[in-house]
Amino acid sequence: MNSQPGRQLHADLHDMPPDHSSSPSRPSTRTAIVGLTAAGLAALAGVNHLLARKAERDNPPAGRFLNVNGVRLHYVERGRGEPVVLLHGNGSMIQDFQSSGLLDLAARKYRVIVLDRPGYGHSDRPRSRIWTPEAQADLIHDALAQLGIGRATILGHSWGCSVAVALAHKYPDLVGGLVLASGYYYPTARLDVVGTGVPAMAVLGDVLRYTISPALSRLMWPILMRKIFGPQAVPEKFAGFPKAMAVRPSQIRASAAESALMVPDALSDRETYSRLKMPVAIIAGAGVRLIDAEDQSARLHGDIPNSSLHRLLGAGHITRQTATEAVMSAIEKVAPSHGRSAQAKAA
Repeated sequence: MNSQPGRQLHADLHDMPPDHSSSPSRPSTRTAIVGLTAAGLAALAGVNHLLARKAERDNPPAGRFLNVNGVRLHYVERGRGEPVVLLHGNGSMIQDFQSSGLLDLAARKYRVIVLDRPGYGHSDRPRSRIWTPEAQADLIHDALAQLGIGRATILGHSWGCSVAVALAHKYPDLVGGLVLASGYYYPTARLDVVGTGVPAMAVLGDVLRYTISPALSRLMWPILMRKIFGPQAVPEKFAGFPKAMAVRPSQIRASAAESALMVPDALSDRETYSRLKMPVAIIAGAGVRLIDAEDQSARLHGDIPNSSLHRLLGAGHITRQTATEAVMSAIEKVAPSHGRSAQAKAA
């Protein structure tokens, strides 16, 4: 008669839910994962900060500084004669023109000014402003005014071409001649700029560029160099370019912002090309995959009345490094003819 209660007790115990009091709950596991991830990102951010400061110590400013409307701009000046201004592309800085030899070559005949554009090298890039080509043109115009330059030959490379065109359009009296090397002038479908523009975003972009982006940039550097220099090999003289400066979080933000602006700027600028009246030399590496010379440079040549087109077979995208003499010849083609005689008199 006592077997029934025993069987009932056994059934009740069998039906009870298992006791998980001694095992970790799912929320606790998720909290631990989030905490470990945050700690890892914080550590990575600290390492990247230290590497950025080391890069700046190892590569101190080579020139002087101008304070232009609250923006600190770094520039190098060499030579005497008619002014020539060199504007680098996305991700680059003054050392690119130095290592290529173009700065020294041009300084034999001209007064050469090369600037770190906003956010690159040792120049500031305040977040309070969107640094479109027009905004940078205003800044550079005022910087040149501080240096007493009222007229100059302007060379732009890649994204620097957009700034050079904006200068020529907004300040035609300033630009006596224009050299546009490996530029992007007309909008095309560029899915690659979507990913490269992410580090410019607020919050998410800030997290990425302080943590993952610098490490990823270092990892991808050899692939990127083969792409921009192809079909040629990366020249030995490019070893003088400070890669560590280019992968700092601050410079990654500048580069990402300009990548995001590339297609919209080309869309808005295409109507201005036919209005350029100064001599224009257009340089393009023929057969380059990064920016198609026929779709971009050859088309631009057709839209600018007073222009010449210089196709450089096999030169790649970075023509100032791979075809330095040809770029120098283009400068001489559009620079004032009295530039050389002025220097000769000064000597």
